[in-house]
Amino acid sequence: MNDVLKSPEISIVVPTYNEEGNIYKLYEQIVENLIASSIKDYEIIYVDDGSSDASLKHIKELNATNPKVKFITFSKNFGHQNALRAGLDYAKGNAVICMDADLQHPPELIPTLIKYWEAGNKVVYTKRKNTNDLSFFKKLSSKMFYKLVSYLSETKLEEGTADFRLLDRSVVEVLKKFNENNLFYRGIIPGIGFKQLGVEYTPNERFSGTTKYTFSKMVRFALTGITSSSAKPLYFSIYLGAFLAVCSFFYGLYAIYVSLYTTEAVAGWTSTIASILFIGGIQLMMIGIVGIYLGKLFSESKKRPNYIIEESNISNI
Repeated sequence: MNDVLKSPEISIVVPTYNEEGNIYKLYEQIVENLIASSIKDYEIIYVDDGSSDASLKHIKELNATNPKVKFITFSKNFGHQNALRAGLDYAKGNAVICMDADLQHPPELIPTLIKYWEAGNKVVYTKRKNTNDLSFFKKLSSKMFYKLVSYLSETKLEEGTADFRLLDRSVVEVLKKFNENNLFYRGIIPGIGFKQLGVEYTPNERFSGTTKYTFSKMVRFALTGITSSSAKPLYFSIYLGAFLAVCSFFYGLYAIYVSLYTTEAVAGWTSTIASILFIGGIQLMMIGIVGIYLGKLFSESKKRPNYIIEESNISNI
């Protein structure tokens, strides 16, 4: 009971990777909005995900002026989801708000998240509105990502949902029990139950720096989301393989019929090579799907830690 009384009311978890230009600005806006919510007891945990710039230096400077600013530094870059995991592991607040360091997740939404939490919601998640300044490709790829993950996973993933959310302490304790190596919180949290509420927001402009999500990283993130949430791609590969096998069988019967009962010849090597290349490509794709799942099993079997902490000022690490 004493531990609960000593816990801060709100913890803010901020995964940080080469965001030196955003550290001070984000801190100022977070504190300003916590004060607007009458929150005096808080902690801000920056999880430095192996930054190579001055991000950690700026975080330590903030800690020197405000001990409520905490930091966890990884020994190398372990990825955004593992940075979130570390923040959740060591946050002590009765509620935990996770947000990115680039200020595109608007700190001015913090009072709204807290208000809905105080109204009894255990998870208050956010849904990004698409703005006109987004490129056509970005809008299309985002829409396809959410639709594909929702279709192939066990839980529905609403379009625009991000890792900007408030979690009640009871939810955080449940999430800490998920020990898988390939974390995908956007797929995990909708499926754990509890009273959840979505809040729409318009993303801010990035204050400083450039996005860390390249196209290849987005593709890997999408594959992680799909394969971490469901085994449907494996069933899809089985159905596709069966369909192609049936098509090949009937094509074989057609070739035999043409050879025995007509004077015509089956189409030449061009169509044969095209068919072989098509079926070969499908087979390689299906082997790749199986390979991803086997790779995940291999990774899980080694039971390596999700992250390695090099330095921190949190007392219980």
